[in-house]
Amino acid sequence: MTAYAILGTGALGGLYGGLLARAGHEVHFLLRSDYDHVRQHGILVDTTLGDFHLDQPNIYRRACDMPKVDVAIVAWKTTQNDALATTLNCVCHSETVVLVLQNGLDVERPAAEVVGENQVLGGCCFLCCNKVGPGHIRHMDYGRITFGEAGREHAGRITNRMQAIVADFRTAGIDIQPAADFTAVRWRKLAWNIPFNGLSVVLDADTNQVMSDPAASQLAEDLMHEVQLSAAACGSMVEESEIRKLLEDTRKMVPYDSSMRLDYLARRPIEVESIFGNPLRAAIDAGYVPAKIEMLYHQLRFLDERNRGTESPNSI
Repeated sequence: MTAYAILGTGALGGLYGGLLARAGHEVHFLLRSDYDHVRQHGILVDTTLGDFHLDQPNIYRRACDMPKVDVAIVAWKTTQNDALATTLNCVCHSETVVLVLQNGLDVERPAAEVVGENQVLGGCCFLCCNKVGPGHIRHMDYGRITFGEAGREHAGRITNRMQAIVADFRTAGIDIQPAADFTAVRWRKLAWNIPFNGLSVVLDADTNQVMSDPAASQLAEDLMHEVQLSAAACGSMVEESEIRKLLEDTRKMVPYDSSMRLDYLARRPIEVESIFGNPLRAAIDAGYVPAKIEMLYHQLRFLDERNRGTESPNSI
């Protein structure tokens, strides 16, 4: 049996790790602030896939207390990656695969620097899910993971280890799709994340409020097209049909507060660099300047730094 570590038991890690554990897989959860609560009360998951409660999950406050696992799933935000190297060194053996389920571009690099790029997979989650209390996850809509190999050795292939992960996740009821061209998957996810995470903070609006307003929804569509052109400059394709589908799906989804907006409202760091800075710099390096994304990036940096009372570092 494959042993999994969930590094970050928030909305994403709590849902997917919880579903794997419910299906009988060996899952070890790393928690921080919720450890004492979960030790006493377990993990509660409200989900469209069927509500459930894990009364005695395998939980740990410190990574060094966890066993070595076969698959380590990085489910925390990129803003917490200062703990990544220490954590992976605790839970990984020489053959451990690290599956990075984080938003943005080039987010696999920190894990690759620890375990080697050929041991790293990247995944994108299209998911409406929030942590609503200690050890309490609420999943409202969607839930698909698309993932692929991040290292050059396995580039362009759907490998046996990917197929093994697919088999485990599907037994748990998780919609997971392997992809040979994972860089294109990252750009397609950015076509949603850049407009709807960014505008949720700048406009102080949920998805329904953005899509219900003609000016805001047009701005979201314009940002999607800039992602499309940025991807093309970098050698990847985001099809027009994908943009149309993302817009339609967002119109249909339950009103959803992005995780970035929730982090901002809670005065936590927001993922400005991974979701906005990295793709912006990649596009500029490739010869294309996405003006609206660049403006949104600088607005978000200002708001984030003011919100947390920090000074602005040098960037672009």
